[in-house]
Order: sequence, then C-alpha cells, then structure tokens
Amino acid sequence: MDRQLLVNNIVGACKGALAYGLPIVHSTVNVKTGLNKPPISQIGKVLEGIPTYDRISINSWEDVEFRKAVEATGRKKLIMTALWTEACLTFPALDALREGYDVYVVADAVGGTSATAHEMALRRIERAGGKMISVPQMFCELQRDWQRKETVPAFMNLFIETGGTAGLQFGYDRR
Repeated sequence: MDRQLLVNNIVGACKGALAYGLPIVHSTVNVKTGLNKPPISQIGKVLEGIPTYDRISINSWEDVEFRKAVEATGRKKLIMTALWTEACLTFPALDALREGYDVYVVADAVGGTSATAHEMALRRIERAGGKMISVPQMFCELQRDWQRKETVPAFMNLFIETGGTAGLQFGYDRR
C-alpha cells in the first residue's frame, strides 16, 4: 500500500475512535528501551493525552498493563490496528478471539512486511473468527444513522481526510 495512504488510514482510524468516543488502548513496543522509535508524529498528535503502554513482547496481549487497560474499557468488541499485520496485530487478535472478544481488524490501517505477509495474517485472523473491515466501513458503522447529527461533520471530515470523496458526493462543505 502507498505509505501516505496507510498513514492517512491509521490517523483516520484514530480520529474516528476519538470522534465517536471510543476508548483507545495505545501500545508501543520497545520505545523505552531505545530499540524502537515512538509512533510517527501524525499519530502522536492525534493521540496526545492518551496513555501509551510500552511493552517488550511482540504480542501486546501478553503484556499485563495492556491487558488490564483493555479489560478496564469494559468492551467485548475490539477494533484493532497495528504496525505489522503478521505480528503486532495477528497475535493479540488471535488471543482476544480465544478469550471471547469480537475482533474487528481495520485491514487498510495496518501494514505488513510484504503484501503476502499482510494477506496471510489477515486470512489467519479471519479464519479464527476476526472480522475484516476497512477505514470507510469503520466510519460508516460508527455513524450508522444520518440522524446522529452531532457526529455528521466529523464523519464527513474523516472521509475527506482519508482521501475519500464522500463529502464531495454529498455536497458537504467543511467551511
């Protein structure tokens, strides 16, 4: 996938979660040890003020603090993205599914080390019961109804910011 499109999609997924008041559990891996860098600045800006759970394990589900944060949300439906599809997404998604969570993977807001690695990881999660969605589908599922007028401006902005043309098709003007 084009890098800028991937960044737009990841940032859009984060903004969508914020716009609809979803709890966010943000995890990084080996940032404190200096092995990895912090998330890209675009994500840092959007998630400013959201706690970050830095871990040393590839599988965030194995990190006690991360798990406690997920459990503290009280939600059984998880929308998941990650840095690498075949590791950072697959392993916690499979573990969450085994523990009875409904997992929705935003397939175009995560990248693999190759197109094949990405596709195989998505297939594995789907075979285990995960549901594949796209960024626009996430926005639509969160909005659900045009009568939810308080979120329509955010909904339209999210489409425009992630490269969609829905706002233009509906004659929406962000000004």
